[in-house]
Amino acid sequence: MSGPFILATANPDKAREIVQILSAFELLPRPESVPEVEETGETLTDNALLKAQALVDATGQPAIADDTGLEVAALGGAPGVYSSRYSGEHATYADNVAKLVGAMRAVPIGERQARFRTVAVAVWPDGRRQIAEGVVDGVIAPEPRGHNGFGYDPVFIPSDGDGRTMAELSPEEKNAISHRGRAFAALAELLA
Repeated sequence: MSGPFILATANPDKAREIVQILSAFELLPRPESVPEVEETGETLTDNALLKAQALVDATGQPAIADDTGLEVAALGGAPGVYSSRYSGEHATYADNVAKLVGAMRAVPIGERQARFRTVAVAVWPDGRRQIAEGVVDGVIAPEPRGHNGFGYDPVFIPSDGDGRTMAELSPEEKNAISHRGRAFAALAELLA
C-alpha cells in the first residue's frame, strides 16, 4: 500500500465515517482549494472514479473516493446514482428523505425492499486503481426515526439489524454492517 491518501469527499459526514472505518490508513483531508467534482457519471463507479481522479490531478497524490446510492425496488431502483440530489440539485438530507417518504406512502410494508450500495475506489497518479463494493439490504420505514447518521439513514432499516433504522444505530454499530463500512473494509483488504 502506498499512502498517504487524499480523501476526495467534500461531504463532512462521509469523511468522518470513512476516517473511522479506515483508521489503519493515513488519510489526508481534501484540500479546500479543490472545487467539488460534478457527478456526471452514469454509475456509482463512474462517479467515485471521477472524484478520486480529480483529487489525484489536483494534488499529484493517491486519492480515495466513494459514491453511494439508495436503490428502492418499488421505485424501479431510484433514486440510485441520483440519491444525493433526488429532490433537486441543492437538496438537503431532509428534502430527500421527505420526497422518498412521500413516494413510498402508498407502498405496503411487505413491498418496501431497498438496498444501499457503495463503491469505494483508490486511484494513484500512475493510473492504478482499486475498486470495491459494499451492499446492505433492508426496507424503507414509513417515517424517519433516529438522530444519528445522515442522508437516508432515518428511513433505512437494515436486514442485518434488529429493526432499528441506520439513524438509530451508534456509529460503531452502523459501520459494522453498513454499505460504506463493507465497501471500505473490502478496499482496505485490497490495499493491504
